[in-house]
This record gives sequence, C-alpha cells and structure tokens, in this order.
Amino acid sequence: MTSENPFQASWSRSGNLLCHGHWNISWQGRALELPEPRREKDMATNGIYSIIDPEDETYRDGLEEDEWIIENVEWLTDFFCDNAIPLETANYRWFFRAINPHDWRCTSCAGCM
Repeated sequence: MTSENPFQASWSRSGNLLCHGHWNISWQGRALELPEPRREKDMATNGIYSIIDPEDETYRDGLEEDEWIIENVEWLTDFFCDNAIPLETANYRWFFRAINPHDWRCTSCAGCM
C-alpha cells in the first residue's frame, strides 16, 4: 500500500446539526458522489462518538476496518466499479481510512440537545 491515501473525505457540516450534512468524497482529486442511501448518513465506522466526553468508551460505536469492509463490500464494489476505481484490497482500506476520522453519530455534536 502506498503511503498517501488516494481518497479524500469530509463531512459537509461541523459543529451542531451534523445530521444535516453530506459526504464529500474524492478519488485522486476527482469528486465522487456516493449512492443515495449513503450520501447523508453516518458510515458506521468505529470510534467514540460523544461531544461531552470523547474519551469515554461507553460511546464507542461502529465496526473496525476489516469488519466494516466485509459488511460494506457489496455497495462499495459497485461504487468502485461505477467510478473506475481498481478493486484492490488497498483501495477498500484507503476508503475506510478516509471516512473514519470524519464519521459521526447523532450523539457527536449535541445539536439535538
């Protein structure tokens, strides 16, 4: 695996009301559009999702990298094919690693409190 991730990912909102955002994803600088059911939802990657205590393991949720890839391989493979992204293990891992730091849950921002 090369040292630089060919995917870039971000969530369009920060601060409060994360649930009103969408994913911004690119592959080697080319903007991509996620399938409709995935565009405006969290990705269920593993992390601690609490604005109140980001160190509290009680708020850990989601799947680790290998589990996440297995759980999402079907739609991700279709997404890669639709966007001419090589179906290589490294690309599945890079995708996960791009989205994971930006993933969120309803408890991530306290906008609904």
